[in-house]
Amino acid sequence: VGPFYIYIYGPLLKYNVILGAAVGAIYLGVGISAGIGAIETYVEKVSRKYNFEYGKSRMWGSLGWASATFFAGQLFNINPNINFWVASVSAIILVAIILSVKIEVTNYELEKAESVKLKDVGQLFLLKKFWFLIMYVIGVTCVYSVYDQQFPIYYTSLFATEATGNQVFGYLSSFQVFLEAGMMFVAPFIVNKIGPKNGLLLAGLLMALRIIGSGLVVGPIGISSMKLIHALELPIMLIAIFKYFAANFDTRLSSVLYLVGFQAASQIGASLLSPFAGKLYDIIGFRHTYLILGIMVLCFTIISMFTLLSSNKSKGLEGNITDIKQVI
Repeated sequence: VGPFYIYIYGPLLKYNVILGAAVGAIYLGVGISAGIGAIETYVEKVSRKYNFEYGKSRMWGSLGWASATFFAGQLFNINPNINFWVASVSAIILVAIILSVKIEVTNYELEKAESVKLKDVGQLFLLKKFWFLIMYVIGVTCVYSVYDQQFPIYYTSLFATEATGNQVFGYLSSFQVFLEAGMMFVAPFIVNKIGPKNGLLLAGLLMALRIIGSGLVVGPIGISSMKLIHALELPIMLIAIFKYFAANFDTRLSSVLYLVGFQAASQIGASLLSPFAGKLYDIIGFRHTYLILGIMVLCFTIISMFTLLSSNKSKGLEGNITDIKQVI
């Protein structure tokens, strides 16, 4: 991260914005976006193996994020490059930690992992329940991510000066992530109580509430309260999506489902929807655009009440083959 940002990415952007953006997109997509998904699924698989809740381990990621955000702002004022070098050192420490962790893999688990073939992944795209999940991801989480992209710009515009808005937003973000960490500890109990499907629906309703609320509230206090809803929604959504995978799909494909069915689908959808949202910001403003996006999320959440599965209706390849026959 450090050498790339300082010696490659930054100079390229100054030399040619399009070339710099292209190179940066490749690095960020492979090194950051895909890397985050790989780590998330790794931790989730380990949590299932050793019978601890994924949310309780993910909580520490939120605490780390909050701490990093707090110090990054101060370091940025000294020299932005310090943050990039700190990120590189942190990555090296992460690699050392992962190498030091010994996961006991039984012969059964090894055979189960090696039994996954490319055709098993391809079969996912023939399942009706997979496409219903994709519809939820694109209609709910994708639209929400598009809303969240430009939210800091709107937030800072509500203050007397942009500098004051940026400062308050930094403090609010740190506070929100600390709340998010606490919610990560609580979210597994909530999702276990109401079920994965209802967990996803609850997360969708919270997203719709935040987006629509952002278009209705007036002033810094109101918009700050909408920002804090993210601390409730994100943990429930993350826990629920993994539990939904485990309950309704072949657990061998949980990583593929998260990376393709959740992350890739939401990012592709966001790349297609972002220009549309940008045009709306220019034409009708942030508040009215938020109302449109919020209503979209609410509609897809309501549709998902009837399309997402309430319980495990099929297990393993046998269940998958049954679904494929039904589709055919």
